[in-house]
Amino acid sequence: MSESLNFLDPTVLAGLDNLELRARVVVEGFLSGLHKSPHRGFSVEFNDYRHYQRGDDMRHIDWKLYARSEKFYIKQYEDETNVRCMVVLDTSASMSYSSGGTSKMDYGITLASALAYFINRQRDAVGLITFDEKVNEYLPAKCRQPHLMRILRTLAQIKPGKKTDAVKPLTDLAASLNKKSMVVLITDMLDDEEGIIKTLQTLRGMGNDVIVFHVMDDAELNFTFNEASEFVDMESNETFITTPAAIRKAYLEKLNEFLSFCKKRCQSSGVDYCLLNTSEPLDAALSSYMSKRAKSF
Repeated sequence: MSESLNFLDPTVLAGLDNLELRARVVVEGFLSGLHKSPHRGFSVEFNDYRHYQRGDDMRHIDWKLYARSEKFYIKQYEDETNVRCMVVLDTSASMSYSSGGTSKMDYGITLASALAYFINRQRDAVGLITFDEKVNEYLPAKCRQPHLMRILRTLAQIKPGKKTDAVKPLTDLAASLNKKSMVVLITDMLDDEEGIIKTLQTLRGMGNDVIVFHVMDDAELNFTFNEASEFVDMESNETFITTPAAIRKAYLEKLNEFLSFCKKRCQSSGVDYCLLNTSEPLDAALSSYMSKRAKSF
């Protein structure tokens, strides 16, 4: 992939109507970032062999074994176990907020698409749950290409919902999982954050690998407002008129408390936490996250 496609501006990326293309651009971008990093995103410890399948990278064929058996075998590594991943995407009204660039919703949809594309590319199973105050879509984890296309079509048709209730879909998911899985939650956490984290702790306690991508708009993170403004709660429609200078310090203090709570409570329970700013290129953010994740293993 050419350098010009790496680390695309989120607004440019969101302008790609074809969600499969958008996902592929992000995945190729963050893989390129991983390859440039001194810390690879995935383990390369050799584990076993498996039969060659059409589309496998020929570089991983064991030619010595072929010379003995006249059959193609691929070296399988520790990271290539059969992963089952459920991507859980918040589509509530607050996710549609944008301060001028791409919305949290579009950013989350792009992230969900890229993860689904990448997991499918690894020949692992991926499923999707979308929710606002209820579960709107549920697609079980499968690894076939037509299933990936169904996930991408579902994501492309998402419309902003109503209020948020992340606890119920996560609780239902915990009850339905019959084997250890990876659970990826994409949300702005503007709900009952303590209830969400307790449910994530339950999922982690069951032996699942749990990741939270906390998506926030740049204006939410840095409070970039200057003129007297009317602030509207996108889920309750409550309004608040004020001069930003009068509340900036208190707002940023409360925000930092909120972010610190989310990060510390997640990490103390073994839940991976990653804060994402919608103004930052998604492929670059994923490269950075994957490198940090690799160092923790």
